Amino acid sequence: MNVKRFTARTSREAFALVRQAFGEDAVVLSTRPAAEGVEVTAMSPDSLDQIEKVAANPEPERAAPSARARGDSLAARVERANAQRSLSPSREEQAAAGAGNVEDDVAQLSMSTLSFQDYVRERMLKRRQQALNPEAAAAPEPVAPPRAAAPAPTSAPRSAAPAPRAAPAPASRPAPTTAQRLAVPRLQEEIAIPTLGEAVGRREEIDMVNELRSMKGLIEERFGALAFMEKLQREPRQALLAQKLLDIGFSPGLIRRMVDALPAQAQDELAWATTVLERNLLTGEAEPALEEQGGVFALIGSTGVGKTTSTAKLAAAFATQYGAANLGLVTLDAYRVGAHEQLRTYGRILGVPVHTAHDRASLEDLRDLLSGKRMVLIDTAGMAQRDSRTRELLEMLSHPSISRLLVLDAAAQGETIDDVITNWRAAQCKGVILSKIDEAVKLAPALDALIRHKLKVLGVANGQRVPEDWHRLSSNALLQRAMRGGGAATYRMEAADVQLIFAAASHSAAVSHGMHV
Repeated sequence: MNVKRFTARTSREAFALVRQAFGEDAVVLSTRPAAEGVEVTAMSPDSLDQIEKVAANPEPERAAPSARARGDSLAARVERANAQRSLSPSREEQAAAGAGNVEDDVAQLSMSTLSFQDYVRERMLKRRQQALNPEAAAAPEPVAPPRAAAPAPTSAPRSAAPAPRAAPAPASRPAPTTAQRLAVPRLQEEIAIPTLGEAVGRREEIDMVNELRSMKGLIEERFGALAFMEKLQREPRQALLAQKLLDIGFSPGLIRRMVDALPAQAQDELAWATTVLERNLLTGEAEPALEEQGGVFALIGSTGVGKTTSTAKLAAAFATQYGAANLGLVTLDAYRVGAHEQLRTYGRILGVPVHTAHDRASLEDLRDLLSGKRMVLIDTAGMAQRDSRTRELLEMLSHPSISRLLVLDAAAQGETIDDVITNWRAAQCKGVILSKIDEAVKLAPALDALIRHKLKVLGVANGQRVPEDWHRLSSNALLQRAMRGGGAATYRMEAADVQLIFAAASHSAAVSHGMHV
């Protein structure tokens, strides 16, 4: 009899070992937790057949008196009833295969329904194995004996049915009863039902993987920061440039890119950085001005960034050069109380009527009505960049003939400007109007975002006067203005604080800026 113990971390792995050793028909005797995880005790189907033979065929002379002395139990009577009305369909199979004999037939006559089903399954498995392994085809097929000893049918004398051959039974192991045989769990059932130990083991594995990933990220971050700071210590010029750009207001990611590309022959680090940033900042100084180009322009942006004032400045600049008769004004700001009155006031000053569009259909009608105008300006409602109505407004302005201009507040935080650029789909706009640069203490965060997103600055507003505070500045003028902004001393970085900033910065984020140095 071949009984083995298998130990693994989880039940699934232990059952895999059982299946590898004994096959799919292995008999699992017990499953219990162990120090290494789970311990499974199993044996092969052949060993179970040997136990059945020993249990079904004890010494006839000694077993009969003891059975009569004990009396028939309920299980024995059930087995006897099943044996009396059971048929032996396996005899036809054995006759076709030429491997049957009288002793096997007598043994199969006494099989119960459950043992017969196991026998048929084992025969199919053996045939499949013989088909895959021709060398084992010559081995005789084992015949499944009955699960428990049952008397022969009353119609046949006992002397005419000799007992089947069986291996000698071990004296230390009692034969399993029918109830014990039925209580043995199947291998497939054990695999299908996860145990508590398996669930706990899987959860521990997931927690361990998460901890390892977190530790890996922390180690990479610390080593990257140490390597960068070591480089700054070896190159004082790079450390000085990094501190200056941080004080001006540029992002750590862009500064990292600049510091890594600083040439050794550069005499003035800040002048070199200004030249590089100027080359990467896109402006419309080489193109005709918006008032000279003409067309249909819609000014979009968040609340309070100066869209209406910028619309009035652009309209005044156009009317001064081409006349008010060639200008059309449309407002979509029907959400705020009295919002359209501000643009109407500017329209009365310029002598241009202001039309209101409440939906896309009315906007299409007004666009057809004003198709003869050289320039049409559309003032939109101010909405937060994360407002659900922002998408509806962008869909309303999605006509190919309408060019969108995104108005950005130069005094906003760098993170806010990034969020506005993303949610207002600045990449699909014709360009950017930078407003309130007179209110911005640091212009570098806005220029940093424009450089990283490769957006073009078409106009600049630096006050409330119409149209005096409307300008077109070059990239050099914008960078020179940004380099002068240092802010208050409270917000300036000391040499020791630079390490804290760059310790949390990611090198991969800096590389993704796509700057041309």
